[in-house]
Amino acid sequence: MSAVSSVVVGLDRDAGVPLAVQLAGALRRAALDGRLRPGDRVPATRVLARELGVSRTVTSAAYDQLVAEGWLGARHGSGTVVTAAPPSGPRVNDRAPRTPDVRTEPSSPPPTDLRPGAPCLEVLDTAAWRRAWRRAGDLAPAERPEHAGSPVYRAAVAEHLLRHRGIPAAADELLATAGTTAGLAEVLGVLRAARGRPLRVGIEDPGYRRAAGVARAAGDEVVGLAVDADGLVVDAVPAGLDVVGVSPAHQYPLGGRLPVARRGALVEQARAEGFVVVEDDYDGELRYDVAPLPVLAALAPDVVVHLGTASKIATPTLGVGWMVAPPALREEVLAVRRATGTRPAPAGQAVLAAWAADGALGRHLARLRRELGARRALVVAAVAQAGHGVLGDRAGAHLVVPLACPADEATVVARAAAAGLLVDGLGEHRLGPAGGARSGVGGAPPPPYGVLVGWAAPTRAELVEALARWAAVLGEIPGRARGDDVGPA
Repeated sequence: MSAVSSVVVGLDRDAGVPLAVQLAGALRRAALDGRLRPGDRVPATRVLARELGVSRTVTSAAYDQLVAEGWLGARHGSGTVVTAAPPSGPRVNDRAPRTPDVRTEPSSPPPTDLRPGAPCLEVLDTAAWRRAWRRAGDLAPAERPEHAGSPVYRAAVAEHLLRHRGIPAAADELLATAGTTAGLAEVLGVLRAARGRPLRVGIEDPGYRRAAGVARAAGDEVVGLAVDADGLVVDAVPAGLDVVGVSPAHQYPLGGRLPVARRGALVEQARAEGFVVVEDDYDGELRYDVAPLPVLAALAPDVVVHLGTASKIATPTLGVGWMVAPPALREEVLAVRRATGTRPAPAGQAVLAAWAADGALGRHLARLRRELGARRALVVAAVAQAGHGVLGDRAGAHLVVPLACPADEATVVARAAAAGLLVDGLGEHRLGPAGGARSGVGGAPPPPYGVLVGWAAPTRAELVEALARWAAVLGEIPGRARGDDVGPA
């Protein structure tokens, strides 16, 4: 008899509760009180059904429920395992109660982080991840610094970009970076030196404030660019810019995708006016409705710098990204690296290359898309339950809940914090007080106020529990029903 069947006291066929519900409850209680622990393997549904004397339909339904709640999950090579840890504090079967320490106040649990920007680590195959680190550690140290990045890393990225982003770049045509922000800083530095003056850098507003911070820290002028529900409003891009930063696959933070016509217009304007387009493809691999969208760099490699990162598909602690740039600009970046001795750290490159070598990266992306897509559906349902709509494509790991006024935005953020939830107000992503609220040409204006909700950081079980509190917070504020006036669901 398995450890799982031994914790099921008995299923009462005469009770008014379905057997699958009874079984799920028994396993949930066993995980809560520590009889089943994270990492414990549970038997196959057919095996457990035979041990308990029930149909496989009962065990399958119970497992499906616990997987949806986050108590169980599939692990490569191990079958189905327990994934949720019991809450901190004494278990219900502790033999003796603990004496409270009267010298300290009881601490409240940490808030659930629903802000954007974090990766989903729950789906990570930890065995494959450890193997990648071990293989990376077996590499012999390089005799000379590799300023472009290690050849094996660039080869792995070239394969990734071809398969998942449609960029036919050879390994020697791309550079390793320390992430998109670091890559942007290098591009701006090269252009600033070439033009002999501070740059005028256009950044989407609302947009990625760290990109604006990089430009401002170097003395460049930042110009907020209007966006709407479809992304950058190309017709509103002013003249006289040196750089235009854009996130066309999934505009940050509003979540729109740049239409083909606007992409073409942006490229033509860049060629006519001499500015460089910097494409921030921070989560372009993560789409749930269609295949990942083509990138601007594949359309116009002569004027577009493509920046990507492993931060959203793996972890930001690797500190790795990549750059595909026009040849002359790429060589200038390399020249600066050689002259200054700067280069991205090789350790993260070695790990990512090893992770990709046996297909683990591709398998991880498939799991990640399935999990994040399912989580998005949970978030949309919770928002709809509270009488609100959403803005943002079926992609990435965040969306926007539009609100009517700044007071509502501040109230929701504050009430969420009081309920143990961390969310961002849309104002946190504006470049300045006037930017971002302008209406766009050919598209609906963006909502001037709202909150961002992400779903990658918590476990599935934590997210389900947090969304009940989130719906209660939102339900206290008048909302707008979901519809075309709000944006794609």
